[in-house]
Amino acid sequence: MAVGPLERYDRAAARSSAVVIGEYSTSFGLAVRLLPAPTRAHIRNVYALVRLADEVVDGVAEAAGVTADRIAEALDELEADTYRAMATGYSTNLVVHAFASSARAVGIEREIVTPFFTSMRMDLQRTSHTDASFAEYVDGSAEVVGLMCLRAFVAAGPVRTSEQLDVLERGARRLGAAFQKVNFLRDLAADADGLGRAYFPGVDVTRIDEATKERLLADIDEDLAAAAAALPLLEPGPRRAVALAHGLFAELADRIRATPAETLRTTRIRVPDPAKARLAALAVAGRLPRRR
Repeated sequence: MAVGPLERYDRAAARSSAVVIGEYSTSFGLAVRLLPAPTRAHIRNVYALVRLADEVVDGVAEAAGVTADRIAEALDELEADTYRAMATGYSTNLVVHAFASSARAVGIEREIVTPFFTSMRMDLQRTSHTDASFAEYVDGSAEVVGLMCLRAFVAAGPVRTSEQLDVLERGARRLGAAFQKVNFLRDLAADADGLGRAYFPGVDVTRIDEATKERLLADIDEDLAAAAAALPLLEPGPRRAVALAHGLFAELADRIRATPAETLRTTRIRVPDPAKARLAALAVAGRLPRRR
């Protein structure tokens, strides 16, 4: 059977998103491989758009010699293009087209996309945060991304009750928040020195101490625990993938806890490949790892 022009374009767009994810996130790519093929494509499409916006604000445009004003315009254009594609089903930008195809297929609403772009814009406007702006930033940069992924997870599954959806949405938000906060902790030096940003309110990254580190990790532990409570409501494929992602970031949190606070200022903590393999095996078996 002949392939129509839109179907061929859709496939090319989806492949471009997979290339973006493969280039920028090995751990995420490992978790995504545990998903059923259609869901896997949707999640890649979501994260490829997230990555594209991240790269606009996190230095690629600046490295290319683009001025600050033009970078802000580029982000505005990307946002506008995303909304047009969500409405029409087409974009000349392959990553945007792939995202819009998934958004239309699984019910990702503009209302949960807008906060994401608002948070990306904050990266161009703020170098530090208050408690209120930090909460807004994490909501847009991470929690609503969790909701986008959840739309893909439940789209092909059984009908959920409103109570089940509430639990799943809380879990998706808390897991997204945990991921973001762990990344902030492991990227203290890169954010402060490379981007001039300090995300945690009231935390001087040049003087972070053990008490501050433990306070931040305790907050992350609460997010991870809330996210774990939603896992049983997911279908087996998404449950395995989310369990692996949860395990990877819980492992990162544990390794950060075992690292002296002053070392975090100069060292980016990673999960070694053998540990990733162990976590993947547990996820395939439907288990979360035992926390240290």
